Amino acid sequence: MTKHATGTFVLDVFDADEPYDVHQETKIARVHVEKTFSGDLTGTSTAELLTVATGETPRAYVAIERFEGSLDGRSGGFVLQHNAGGENGEPWLSWKITEGTGTGDLAGITGEGQIIIGPDGGHSYTLDYTIA
Repeated sequence: MTKHATGTFVLDVFDADEPYDVHQETKIARVHVEKTFSGDLTGTSTAELLTVATGETPRAYVAIERFEGSLDGRSGGFVLQHNAGGENGEPWLSWKITEGTGTGDLAGITGEGQIIIGPDGGHSYTLDYTIA
């Protein structure tokens, strides 16, 4: 049975390197992020991002993120694969649990969801998941 998780997270660390590739106004850079989750997911994570920006405007990123904590009363962790971009000026951010990465009580977890950035810059998430 698929379950639905929601909540918020805060960025505790956002450590961006200087762009390693610059061509005209397009910049590609690495970013290290650490987060704290609340809601249905409670715990912390670390992520490594590759970002694309034009001028000062972020345009896209890909990332790998390891979450450790609990979900629906189960303790453990898993890895999320991120994909984000924009269309007609509207950002979209999706993530998917990497198959086979669940640990502890979250072994066998699969799923996918979205990250939503609110008008105030706050971050929330949705995650639809199953645990085998």
